[in-house]
Amino acid sequence: MSATSSSLMSLAPAQSLSQPRRVKLVQSPNSLSVSLPISRMLCLKSNHQRNLFACCSLNVQDSAGQDTPIEKRYPAFPTVMDINQIREILPHRFPFLLVDRVIEYNPGVSAVAIKNVTINDNFFPGHFPERPIMPGVLMIEAMAQVGGLVMLQPEVGGSRDSFFFAGIDKVRFRKPVIAGDTLVMRMTLIKFQKRFGIAKMEGKAYVGGDLVCEGEFLMASGSV
Repeated sequence: MSATSSSLMSLAPAQSLSQPRRVKLVQSPNSLSVSLPISRMLCLKSNHQRNLFACCSLNVQDSAGQDTPIEKRYPAFPTVMDINQIREILPHRFPFLLVDRVIEYNPGVSAVAIKNVTINDNFFPGHFPERPIMPGVLMIEAMAQVGGLVMLQPEVGGSRDSFFFAGIDKVRFRKPVIAGDTLVMRMTLIKFQKRFGIAKMEGKAYVGGDLVCEGEFLMASGSV
């Protein structure tokens, strides 16, 4: 190693430190790596080049998320309609009411709702005892119920009458939904024929941002 590369480095703090802390220097022939305390201003002065001063500011801040407990990091879903408001619109009841909360609602356009999938859901003992997976037909049913929240609203000329499947198309199941997941469903009204009470809707369901189910829905409203 040459005399230049092995030259000593002196550290001069830009501000006094109440408790001096150990500083680690790692020097290679072409570069100098300095490990310094966080949020300290240090000036590096080379004995070999006395007229050259390099001042660096290390204002690295710890991520706020690292200091926040995990149970406080993730905010809850907003509530646009709670379960009581949902029950006022949909005729479904236990064990077939599959919408827990509406988190977004655009009158006559779309609705986004969630279904909290838990091991206590009554379909898990049989589907399947050793591997609890939400049945695909119930995912479609849950999405249709979200569609009903859009379709049966006065903003789109709907009523509080019952509604029925008239058809489903292009349904795809992308990933299994298991106990512990939160199913986030978006239903968008594509076309509504008020005269016949027929609605065509596009539906997509997600878990953790991943698409798990999608399809097109044709539904009809009317009295039993």
